Amino acid sequence: MSMDIDAPVPMVHRPSVLQNVATILCCNCGVPIDGTSAAGALCYDCVKLTVDISEGIQREATLHICRDCERWLQPPAHWITAAPESRELLALCLRKLRGLTKVRIIDAGFIWTEPHSRRVKVKITIQQEAFEGTILQQTFEVEYVVAYHQCPDCAKSFTANTWRAVVQVRQKVPHKRTFLYLEQLILKHSAHKDTINIKEVKDGLDFFYAQRNHAEKFLDFLTSVAPVRTKKSQELISMDIHTSTKSYKFSFSVELVPICKDDLVALPIKLAKQIGNIAPLTICHRVGTSINLIDPSTLQTADVSTPIYWRSPFVSLADVQELVEFVVMDIEIIGKAKGRFLPAEATVARASDLGVNDITFFTRTHLGGVLHAGDSAMGYHLTGTNFNNRNFEALEQSNVYSSSIPDVMLVKKFYARKKKNKSRNWQLKRMNKDEGEMLPKKQDQERMERDFEMFLRDVEEDTELRGTVALYKAQREKKEKDRMEGLETASVAETDTDGEDLPKIDMDELLDEFNELGMEDEQ
Repeated sequence: MSMDIDAPVPMVHRPSVLQNVATILCCNCGVPIDGTSAAGALCYDCVKLTVDISEGIQREATLHICRDCERWLQPPAHWITAAPESRELLALCLRKLRGLTKVRIIDAGFIWTEPHSRRVKVKITIQQEAFEGTILQQTFEVEYVVAYHQCPDCAKSFTANTWRAVVQVRQKVPHKRTFLYLEQLILKHSAHKDTINIKEVKDGLDFFYAQRNHAEKFLDFLTSVAPVRTKKSQELISMDIHTSTKSYKFSFSVELVPICKDDLVALPIKLAKQIGNIAPLTICHRVGTSINLIDPSTLQTADVSTPIYWRSPFVSLADVQELVEFVVMDIEIIGKAKGRFLPAEATVARASDLGVNDITFFTRTHLGGVLHAGDSAMGYHLTGTNFNNRNFEALEQSNVYSSSIPDVMLVKKFYARKKKNKSRNWQLKRMNKDEGEMLPKKQDQERMERDFEMFLRDVEEDTELRGTVALYKAQREKKEKDRMEGLETASVAETDTDGEDLPKIDMDELLDEFNELGMEDEQ
């Protein structure tokens, strides 16, 4: 059986038939174009020439700037801070243009103009779909005219109602050491950045604010760093009878406790028993959020909190201005250290009695770790001193505490300094305060300089106090220039560095200079 096999059939090559594309002529220039995708019978070049996608977008606008504070107006009533040719100013310029929301912004940038021309030019690149399937990109320039307009804050500064809230800080003590320490805490934490003015008055400072919440924020800071008592009052300035809108001025009175570091304190006997049965005659070794007291004889410490103090307030028996210099004749350690205090028994004599008489005093002190035979110490001389204080009179009449009143209570070690001083290698930052209409007298100026020098010595001698303030490296060549320029000036102190026993501050504890940090107040 045979199989029939078909003969091979040759494949004939058929040429491909080209499909004719429907072309039309551009109605403007006559160039052949694809009629199925042409937009409005126009070629792409003619579309770019005849269609303007930036139509409806402003080419000119006005920017308002306050010449006093150099802030820009962002409508309707917000004022912002923006540097020239910054991103913030560019965003403000784009917001001023109507019609930009309908197109896509590709790029935007400033064009250089003369600074005195009061003109700002911006180059903007946008994209938009002109016809179906046709996207155009176009670049154009917008010119802004810079106009001056005074902001409400600057306008208010030229009227009587320059402030809305004031914080009045007061302390009834004969020196300014507490305010100097409080000033350093304020500067370290930048708690004064919202103030519009700081005025120095008798027994304290006034901090003025443009808004009430700024004053309340500063009030919270004072409460967190010092034992204070606050009161609030308000005064009606104006009222709109149609809308019942009222405008007030707020005053916050802040009273600091009249107890300072190194003060001699005679506690009420009842209060001394309530806070740990401590001896009523104590020394204040620190003032933080509470009053920290210590009994030099037993090294017992006690804290008097702010509510407890204002419930039964008391004043100091003697302050640092009544300290007397004593010379340590002999000293002996009698116990274990408690923190930085070491109990000791010392025999001392007044420095003014040396070579005159042989009167000496035996006392117990908490300075056993720093005092040695031959050293000088500052202390309170209680024997033969009359104190006009009810609490001390109660101690003298008490059968329990009258026999425990010492002759001398030593407070701190005394470092002899020469009159001819050399510059310190550190300095403190100071606030620029308005002294008011009455300038300080010569004797008041000398007292302020003496208080400041005493505070500087406390910073050098007390490491715990030094850790709470910011110290900067001294910049001697620009000292006078820094005093004149800026809202805050550096007060470079003077001291003697020749003595070997004088306390010195390590350079590692100091911060950089003011100019390197760029530390200036922002208004």
